Amino acid sequence: MTVTNTVLLAPIALGTAGLILGPVAMIARKLPGLHTNAGEAYHWVMLAVCVSAGALAILDWNRIWWFLPIAAGSYAFALLGYVAAKRRWKGWLRAHLTGQGGSYIALVTALLVVNWETLTGASGVVSPWAWALPTVVGSPIIFWVAGEVARGRRPKLAPRSE
Repeated sequence: MTVTNTVLLAPIALGTAGLILGPVAMIARKLPGLHTNAGEAYHWVMLAVCVSAGALAILDWNRIWWFLPIAAGSYAFALLGYVAAKRRWKGWLRAHLTGQGGSYIALVTALLVVNWETLTGASGVVSPWAWALPTVVGSPIIFWVAGEVARGRRPKLAPRSE
């Protein structure tokens, strides 16, 4: 097993954790407990995804250079959402929703680009669909949720959980 293959295991495992933690935090009641614990774990997982994917990109630059900008962008969004929730400045909730949602969109984008060839037979790196589909689907959802929250309503995405 090469160093690159060994390093590849980290973003795969961490990205999988992020893909699971994101919806857990999204669906949980917005109270201290599951939501805040899952969100805290999501933030640190996203930082680790960024570092490990960046390292992997550097190790195999010619083939997967694109890991670096997607990892950095994903973590930048996650950091925005995390800091907004911690600092709670004016308009923090919209920043929190946009940041966390944007980081999840970037995570799904990476997953789709990596697996696009398996799904379609065409390279995901060159497919505009692989790059754009998560944003096209996810951005209107973020916009809708932010609007519902601004109107004082809890979006009905899933049944309430404790």
